[in-house]
Amino acid sequence: MPIRPPQTGPHALFFLAAFVIVVAGFREAAELIVPVMLALFLALLSLAPLRRLQRLGMPSPLAIAVVVTGATLIVLLISAVIGRSVTEFQQTLPLYQERLDAMFTNALSWLNGRGLKLDPAKLLESVDSTSIMSLVGDTASGLVVALSNLFLVILSMAFMLFEAQTMAGKLRRAMQDPDADLSAFVQAGRHVTRYLAIKAWISLITGLLAIVLCLALGVDFPFLWGLVAFLFNFVPNIGAVIAAIPPILLALIEHGTGSAFLVLAGYTIIGTVIGNMLEPRLMGQQLGLSTLVVFLSLLFWGWVWGPVGMLLSVPLTVVLKLVLEHSEGWRWLAVLLGPGDEPRAP
Repeated sequence: MPIRPPQTGPHALFFLAAFVIVVAGFREAAELIVPVMLALFLALLSLAPLRRLQRLGMPSPLAIAVVVTGATLIVLLISAVIGRSVTEFQQTLPLYQERLDAMFTNALSWLNGRGLKLDPAKLLESVDSTSIMSLVGDTASGLVVALSNLFLVILSMAFMLFEAQTMAGKLRRAMQDPDADLSAFVQAGRHVTRYLAIKAWISLITGLLAIVLCLALGVDFPFLWGLVAFLFNFVPNIGAVIAAIPPILLALIEHGTGSAFLVLAGYTIIGTVIGNMLEPRLMGQQLGLSTLVVFLSLLFWGWVWGPVGMLLSVPLTVVLKLVLEHSEGWRWLAVLLGPGDEPRAP
C-alpha cells in the first residue's frame, strides 16, 4: 500500500508534531546516533568492495570480515594521523587569530591613511576573522571524536553488513508476499551506493591533491587540510569553498600574499578539474538536489548533530530523495527536493 502525503487539518498537525518530536529525539540522542550514522555511512561505502569479493567466490562471512578489517585500519589511520594535527591546530588557533586581526588592523590603517575613515575596533567586533577556520577545525575534530568510539562504529557497521545479506527475505516476509517485486528497493540501494562510492573516490583524490599542494607551498598542517578537503567535497556547491579558505588564510599569515595567491590558484585548479571535468564524467546521471535544499539540509543537520551532521547532510538528503522517488504517494516531494527544470524558450 503506497504511503500518501499528510492531509490538511488535524492530520497535518499530527505529522508536524511527530516530526518535531523525532527531531528533538535526534538531538538528545546525538551521542549515540552519530556513531551509528557514521557506521551506516561506512557500511554503504563498503557494499561495493563486499559485493566484488563475493563475486570472486569468497564466502559472505569472510568477505565481511575482510571489509570490516580494512575499514578498521582506515579509521585507526585517520584517527592517529589527523588527531594530532587537529589538536595542534586548535591550540595554535588563538595565535593565528591574533595575526589575522593585526593584518586586518594594518589594512584598515592603510585605508584610513588614504581618506577612507573606518573604525578598526568596531569592525573587529563585528568580524570574526577565524570563524571559517574554527568551523573546519571543529568539523574535523568532531569526526575524529566520533570515530574514536571505534568499537561501537565498527560493530554497528559489521551488523549492518550482515543484515544487508538477509534484507530481501525480511522485506518479502514483512509484505507477506514471497514473490514481491523489490526492484525499486534494489535500484534505490544501487544508486545510493554508487553515488557514495564514486563521491568517496573523488573526495579522496581531492584530499590527496590538497595535501600535495600544501606540502609543496609549506602550509602548516597539510594532512588536516587534506582531510578537510576530503570531507567537505561531500558537500556540493559550497564545500570546496569552505575547505579552501583556512589554508589560504594560513598561507597568508605564514608566508604573505604571494603564497596565499598560489594556494588559491591551486585549489581553484583542483576544484575546476575535479568538479567540472572528472566528477561529471564519472557520475554520469547526477542524483541532483536543489541548491537551496543542499544549503537548508546543511543548516538543519548541522543544527541537529553538529559538524558531523553537516558532513552527513547531503548523503542523508540524497538517500531521503531516492526513497521518496520510489514511493508513489511522496514522489511529489522528491521532485521539490531536486533541481528545477531548465527554463523553456518562449
